[in-house]
Amino acid sequence: MQRIVTSDDIARGLDALCVIDPRLEKVRGMAGDVPLRLSEPGFRSLASIVVSQQVSRASADAIFGRLTKLVDPLTPQAILAAGEDMFREAGLSRPKQRGLIAIAQAVADGLDLHHLCSLDAQEAITTMTAVPGIGPWTAEVYLLFAAGHPDIFPARDVALQSAVGHALGIDPRPPEKTLIALAESWSPWRGVASRLFWSYYRETRGRDAAPPA
Repeated sequence: MQRIVTSDDIARGLDALCVIDPRLEKVRGMAGDVPLRLSEPGFRSLASIVVSQQVSRASADAIFGRLTKLVDPLTPQAILAAGEDMFREAGLSRPKQRGLIAIAQAVADGLDLHHLCSLDAQEAITTMTAVPGIGPWTAEVYLLFAAGHPDIFPARDVALQSAVGHALGIDPRPPEKTLIALAESWSPWRGVASRLFWSYYRETRGRDAAPPA
């Protein structure tokens, strides 16, 4: 399986998607730059995704910025040693506090976040979602950006739902099951399709809603 690790990979995927689904040619023209969004595998990358769960990109960036100033370096050991006052000062909700602690403990107990990037997507997602605080969306985004997985489409993502619905004129916000079925036709480049529609959302809505990478 070829990973998405360069801008050339993005361009190649976009070309292929426009052949698979000609409707995406117009989307590509409106989306502007489609960035690579590749992050270093590991705890810090996963923590940033957890922080971004169910909040705006601006809020996530602000909270993660405070967290990394309070916990530097941001490691599982440092999170396990941190107290509730630190989490509160960073602005983390109780569920996210519990999630980060659970993930930090899992890594301390042997969960290898780098090795997960080499696994088949479904196997990696199953392993990750067994840890409290990691749902399917978090696992999918981690594999997209930290592993460069080429064929994942986080259909639970509200911005992607909105972007696809608007771009293709199928519904103001198609539900998850509809989006999963639609994205099947974009395989094996669903990871590039995700980036394309996040970019389309940015250009048409005037704000970046893609998860941090």
